[in-house]
Amino acid sequence: MDLSQWISIAGAIMVLAAFAALQFRKLGAEDRSYLLLNVLGSGSLAVAAAMEGLWAFVVLNTVWGLVSLNSLVRALRA
Repeated sequence: MDLSQWISIAGAIMVLAAFAALQFRKLGAEDRSYLLLNVLGSGSLAVAAAMEGLWAFVVLNTVWGLVSLNSLVRALRA
């Protein structure tokens, strides 16, 4: 496996862990841990997608990350 695959796997694990924690009510949608996992995971997925030239996934994960980052900043200010 190359570097972009390892980055993709790490990002996917973070996003899926956040989703699972939300679904099993271990974290809430406004919890900092949930938001941080989404920011880091989607950022990793965007980087890996850019390395492979998968621009639709770069856009998807960049927007996901920016929305999560906005929510994380609001949560940190509260």
